[in-house]
Amino acid sequence: MKAAQHHATLPYKPHHLYPNEVLIYHGYIGCSPVLPTVAISLRFTTYHQIHRICPRFSIQAQCKLLCHLHNTPYHPYLNIQLTITYDVYLNILDRVDCQLKKALGCGTNNWQMLNSCPACFYRLEDEPVLDFNWLSNHDGDTDNWQNLLASTNPDIPTSFTYQQKRMFSMFHESGIFIASCQHRFVLLACNMVKSSELTKYPLAIISKLLSAYGKNGGCAYDIGCAFSATL
Repeated sequence: MKAAQHHATLPYKPHHLYPNEVLIYHGYIGCSPVLPTVAISLRFTTYHQIHRICPRFSIQAQCKLLCHLHNTPYHPYLNIQLTITYDVYLNILDRVDCQLKKALGCGTNNWQMLNSCPACFYRLEDEPVLDFNWLSNHDGDTDNWQNLLASTNPDIPTSFTYQQKRMFSMFHESGIFIASCQHRFVLLACNMVKSSELTKYPLAIISKLLSAYGKNGGCAYDIGCAFSATL
């Protein structure tokens, strides 16, 4: 037996120009951009939080779950409609987040880098001038790069399971190269692709640091003697 159906009229406001504006005002998202004939309630967006906790829980599984709750046979087109709606919902969240960052002044270039470590980059009135405006540590790892991450975040385990090691071997990334401040906040990170610790990775990192923080800085690197000749 299918779930009971009922008809309802959604009143619109004078400023509503398109059907989707009326739908979103009443808590629905249409499945087509201009003249939607199907709309899905925003209550389904709990899937967003479920997917964060369990990424393996797919949108198709969510669609089958909803069909089961509403006693409706599953069809592939239902999954397509739900996927379209979910993509629209994520796009709305992204646009709202961008506008919020802009209103708070957080959308400028390098804002994340300039505010990642209060002790390093916040300036006080009448603060004495230091020899270096900023300090950073650099290193890369290919075989045991999870230990490198653990040195900057104690919550990350230092040993990965066999399954996790196999998972990373499936991708082109062979390691990671990072730059952190003296207080162990990660400033920049880049993947090392199909290679070991080549000079191009620290060169790219330092170029970005100089553009964001200025030239009066200091860098600690375990091959600094050889690398200084390159710089």
